[in-house]
Amino acid sequence: MIARLSKFASLVLASAFVVVSPVGAQDLTGAGATFPQPLYSKWFNDYAAKTGVKINYQPIGSGGGIRQFTDGTVDFGATDAPMSDEETSKLKSPAYHIPTVLGAVVITYNVPGLKKPINLDGETIAQLFSGKITKWNDAKISSLNKGVALPDTGVVPVYRSDSSGTTSVFTEYLSKVSPEWKKDVGQGKSVKWPAGLGGKGNEGVTGQVKNTAGSVGYIELAYAMTEKLPIAMVKNKSGEFVTPDLKSVTAAAAGAVKTMPEDFRVSITDADGKGAYPISSYTYLLVYKEMPGAKGQEFVKFLGWAMDAGQKQAQTLQYAPLPAPVIAKVKEKIKTITTK
Repeated sequence: MIARLSKFASLVLASAFVVVSPVGAQDLTGAGATFPQPLYSKWFNDYAAKTGVKINYQPIGSGGGIRQFTDGTVDFGATDAPMSDEETSKLKSPAYHIPTVLGAVVITYNVPGLKKPINLDGETIAQLFSGKITKWNDAKISSLNKGVALPDTGVVPVYRSDSSGTTSVFTEYLSKVSPEWKKDVGQGKSVKWPAGLGGKGNEGVTGQVKNTAGSVGYIELAYAMTEKLPIAMVKNKSGEFVTPDLKSVTAAAAGAVKTMPEDFRVSITDADGKGAYPISSYTYLLVYKEMPGAKGQEFVKFLGWAMDAGQKQAQTLQYAPLPAPVIAKVKEKIKTITTK
């Protein structure tokens, strides 16, 4: 009888343990940038298969990610544009920007009859998105594309309708290369667009461009490659027309590695250097310095994995891995996250 009671007591205790610590208690939730979504989706799926830890991520745009991270409704956020000092002042406790990979914002278009990538420079891109260039055979575009038969098709700019780090990176670049754009429109995750159609997320802009003849939009490189959309070559500071790819994005980051601040918030748009693609950017995970408990411990493990195995996956999805010196600095930063 006593033995039977002991066995029953053991079962009760075991059941109680299951109730207190259900499967999935360490699962994490995050939200933010659509820019790295193709890579993050692979990372989180692969990591779950390897460890059993589920990381649920909602690609709602950098602005939404920052908002939810600030409100404490997610375990981590994600953004392409670093949080401003004003934004960080609203956080409930100190947080880190953890750079994950590098990517490119590309200019894509739907212009019937064009078979080769076109050349564009910063001022021309600014005028395309401000509505001042209204035809694809405009003299400014023609002068950059000698011998190319450009059609008399109307230009339809397509922009992000949501609060977006991709928009912040793109408008930062335009503000650097066009004084008129800086004065009239400026930089931000959301700006008042002078002309065009809006699309939600990189997916929304991609869809609008695919379905609208004469359109021009800005999206992350992986989306353009996946959808087989044409990509413009963009003139950089060295006067080269550069194709956005892993090599040119890495070149854009090279000059900023030694001067990268301790908090990792850095801009690499309109970068100096031969072969640098001028609309390149880091993308970041937002993590609280104090992330106690099982969730914190699991997320720190994931960040370590992302700096090693995760970096090796980046190139397959058209993202450039972090420079080795940056990885070393990030690993040291990760060690300072408190999980107890």
